Amino acid sequence: MNIILFEPQIPQNTGNIVRTCAVTGSTLFLVKPLGFSVSNRHLKRAGLDYWEGVSVKFIDDLKHFLENTFARFFFFSSHAQKTYAEVEYRPEDFLIFGSETAGLPDAYWKKWPEHFYTIPKRKDTRCLNLANAVSVVLYEAWRQQGFAIK
Repeated sequence: MNIILFEPQIPQNTGNIVRTCAVTGSTLFLVKPLGFSVSNRHLKRAGLDYWEGVSVKFIDDLKHFLENTFARFFFFSSHAQKTYAEVEYRPEDFLIFGSETAGLPDAYWKKWPEHFYTIPKRKDTRCLNLANAVSVVLYEAWRQQGFAIK
């Protein structure tokens, strides 16, 4: 699986996601600009010893990247209507999560509205922490793949 974080802001969240990618064999893509340095000691501390064992790639322009990929992609937002469990995931899919502070820009909603999914929650709550949201969706996708190790 492929995880994309759109302009992540909190190094501890990204560190936790690095660790989740390590244990699931997933690739992590970080869309610039980041709200921290990838050499930040907090990021490495949050990712523990997993940072070096994960394939981490950087994207300068997500829209361009998505327009030029042949793989399927899905956005996850607390504002979407369809749930993450409605998707039949494939190993090459891209799972895209917005920034902790701003989510995903409206341009993505306008261009690809049918690609948006949510994790159910009570109406009077905000949303899950980014690292938790990635874990929920990634583990469902991985479960559907029979927890295959690549």
